[in-house]
Amino acid sequence: MNKLGPRQLEIFNILEKVLGFAPEINTVNYYNKKINNKEISLEKLEEIFDRKNSPEFKKMDELFNINYFEKKIFSQNGEDGIIEYIFSKIGTYNKFFVEFGVKDGTQCNTRYLLEKKSWKGLMMDNNPNQSLQIKQEFVTAENINDLFEKYQVPSKFDLLSIDIDYNDYWVWRSIQKFDPRCVVIEYNSSIPPSESRVVEYDPQGKWNKTNYFGASLLALTNLGKEKGYDLVGCDSEGINAFFIKKDIVKGLVKRTYDQMYKPPRFGHIINGTYIGHPLDKRKMMTI
Repeated sequence: MNKLGPRQLEIFNILEKVLGFAPEINTVNYYNKKINNKEISLEKLEEIFDRKNSPEFKKMDELFNINYFEKKIFSQNGEDGIIEYIFSKIGTYNKFFVEFGVKDGTQCNTRYLLEKKSWKGLMMDNNPNQSLQIKQEFVTAENINDLFEKYQVPSKFDLLSIDIDYNDYWVWRSIQKFDPRCVVIEYNSSIPPSESRVVEYDPQGKWNKTNYFGASLLALTNLGKEKGYDLVGCDSEGINAFFIKKDIVKGLVKRTYDQMYKPPRFGHIINGTYIGHPLDKRKMMTI
């Protein structure tokens, strides 16, 4: 606490009031950065966590505009709020999640559900970590179904979150006999929304900190259609795409694909525009 500056302390106090528990420093810094960038004001911070009192709520709710409901608690960006909003609209089946690519679990898409919303589930990551609840596994297209069986994942569950920085598309494609109602998956927003591209599958492939990773939004949208999902939006930073089973969506989504695509708002800047991660000489395959 004594390391926080005056504004950070104000943010801390506001968040503690609206959340009902003390926020972590990375959450405080996230909103401090947004205030510095003039994306939000300190006065509007509380409103982010109490959107129903905003005059914009009804309009954005009717549009199912998930970006309006973004808020960060334990997620990297605003995914906590998006996920909470989605399930407020579609309800829950068994409050079970699976997330892989959680690192040490301090910043991920399901920690809020686990710690504050009484969900249960499976977290996996390849990196050694200190938490017994995170299973150390190297996830591939070949072993994903076996891992689900190993950890007794229900055949039908509420949320699947995929963020392994490389083979995300191929792993999702390989999942069989398991039916998550909502899927959150990282997409490569540096690829134009009109192009369907993906990395060539390499079971040992790892991200090299460049723009050669994952798959474009169109490739994931097409895969989602094959698996029975509709795209419902992307987070504002251009990192995660959100999909819901077609039989659940039932007219919720009123925005077009072009309106839902979000370009990168992170990484390198060229001529005043974010391009995401540094360019790689390799070309992703068209699919």
